Amino acid sequence: MHLNYYFIRQLTNALRPTLLGLQAITAFSQNKDELILGFAGQDKEVYVRAQLSSHFTSLSFPSDFRRARANSVELMQEMQGQTVQEVVQHLNERSFYLSLSNNYILLFKLFGNRSNIVLYKQKEAVELFQHKFAADAELAPLQMDRQLQQNFEAFAAANGNLRKIYPTFGDLPPLYLEKQNYSTASLEAKWEMVQNMLEVLESPDAYYIIRLEGKLRLSLLPMGDILHTYSDPIEAQNSYTRLYLSETGFERQYEQAKQQLERKRHVTQTVMDQSAKKLQELRHDRSYSQTADVLMANLTNIPPRATEVTLYDFYTDQSRTYKLKQTESPQKAAERVYRKAKNQHVEVKQLEEKVERKLEELIVLEDALQSLAEVQDYKQLKLYLRDYNHLLGSKQQEQQQIPFRVFESEGFKILVGKSARNNDELTQRHTYKEDIWLHAKDVSGSHVIIKHQAGKTVPATVLEKAAKLAAFYSKRKSDSLCPVMYTPKKWVRKPKGSAPGAVVVEREQVMLVQPENPFASSAK
Repeated sequence: MHLNYYFIRQLTNALRPTLLGLQAITAFSQNKDELILGFAGQDKEVYVRAQLSSHFTSLSFPSDFRRARANSVELMQEMQGQTVQEVVQHLNERSFYLSLSNNYILLFKLFGNRSNIVLYKQKEAVELFQHKFAADAELAPLQMDRQLQQNFEAFAAANGNLRKIYPTFGDLPPLYLEKQNYSTASLEAKWEMVQNMLEVLESPDAYYIIRLEGKLRLSLLPMGDILHTYSDPIEAQNSYTRLYLSETGFERQYEQAKQQLERKRHVTQTVMDQSAKKLQELRHDRSYSQTADVLMANLTNIPPRATEVTLYDFYTDQSRTYKLKQTESPQKAAERVYRKAKNQHVEVKQLEEKVERKLEELIVLEDALQSLAEVQDYKQLKLYLRDYNHLLGSKQQEQQQIPFRVFESEGFKILVGKSARNNDELTQRHTYKEDIWLHAKDVSGSHVIIKHQAGKTVPATVLEKAAKLAAFYSKRKSDSLCPVMYTPKKWVRKPKGSAPGAVVVEREQVMLVQPENPFASSAK
């Protein structure tokens, strides 16, 4: 009922003395579907937070607001400096507007998942917050009152049908009436019940946050399981928004983030597997030259204009199906595949790079999912969504900067930071307490991580290769031998305010290795 006409009317009545005479000082957005409006007067500041997503729409009124230094966009700048002259509630509509000086109007259209805020100048739309509702530019905020016939004659003609006579009720008032046996009452009794309820809706004793059928609701009527009672509509709205986001909003956003990450992980894994399969074929099983040889040996066995043919592959001693072009003769097809064979090494290299890139992306996504599993409440989720926004956006994962190189040995993944700042991201975001952390001793260099596998001990050969990488990607790259320290990640911490890449290491062990890249063929 927080978007119900009767509650919005109570809200605007409370806002009127709060906003009148204040100047609009800011309007900005720093989260998708959220607009922050700021108003100020002498020794007074008022903020309005409008959350207009397709899942949840609400206004709230924080006592102060700290604007983020980054990812913040200034909006509706024409409005700044204008004074609030009136707060006007539309009749029988879930909308109201602020009448501002110099013929500006700020419309709040609170129509559920089609909500919007629009700035007008002399009846012409200047700026829409939600551009996806372009038709809102044609709204006339001075003419949005809705006249309804709500007398007994109209009520009787509709046989007491509430939806026809009182479309502004929403769902809670009919439920409230039904608790009083509305459906079985006489027409006159129904009319009296409605009038009594209207008196409460128009002048409520209190504002209730209730739980009804498992859902958290804001109500003007005492019904359901009453959780909180308020005497002020602004306070009630603030509390309801906070509770809803911490409860329902947490569950929805958590599942949404999880589904997005799992979908991206599935796509990345599929692309990597397909590329690895193709790479295997080119390296070992089905090189272009072998395919061309089989086609040339079977020129007389291939029907004209065939698009597919099954032939004996004497390289593998098996029958194999080959795709052909209908417009191409078998000999021309063989010649084309021979030409591709000349450039096969280029395709192999491209596929190697693609597989490595997808492996890097897969690790990032798996780490993001593991971090999400540790989120317990809405506050943690907000921080998580901010930190992992680059993964949850619409951009393709390939466009993201991966902070580490990936190598693989005996089934263990080895991650190597690409820079000092990347080292921080690798160690703080993509590493967990049981992973093995390595670094060249007493010199600057890359952080190196061996990813833990449950129930498995890191073999000495894998540890040695990782140590060689730590030495190779350090200032001791040219030394004949380099000491490398290693320890479980749980003994590595980053002091607050320390330089990029700087950490404190406890309980480390040291091994001497020759600086080299044992995976030179796959190094980037």
